Amino acid sequence: MQVKDIMSQSARTVTPETPLIEVVSLMCLFRFSGLPVVEGEKMVGVIAEKDVLHRLFPSLEETMDGMASVDYDAMMGRYRDVLDLKVKDLMSTGTITVTPDMHVLRAATVMVRHKFRRIPVAEGGRLVGMLSLGDVHKAIFQANISMGLCKK
Repeated sequence: MQVKDIMSQSARTVTPETPLIEVVSLMCLFRFSGLPVVEGEKMVGVIAEKDVLHRLFPSLEETMDGMASVDYDAMMGRYRDVLDLKVKDLMSTGTITVTPDMHVLRAATVMVRHKFRRIPVAEGGRLVGMLSLGDVHKAIFQANISMGLCKK
């Protein structure tokens, strides 16, 4: 079974110029942990919740000075400044992807190894879908049920 057989072909995407307020709204409303970033047809990166929240974490210098002196409530106030940014300011590039013709278990191995729950499916640098661990699990379950391999 190949990735193309089970992937979602309708992936929500953003561009590098998308205002972060729009991205975090999508993340919070639809519980997206991350979104592919595309320019035209080409996938150029991913913007994830961790990229957004990372801007709120204490710096190494603040941590070295002693965690007791860190004002976490003030750090939460930095969120307003983060919302003024664009996707290109925080996105991760060099994104790990899988291909449509990859075996689903090989794709799942890539996902687990990198601690991803979802991964972009790309062909020639072009985003063609998204694959989740749930998609893989469901497909394996259905294949085993239909072949009568699961014991009752």
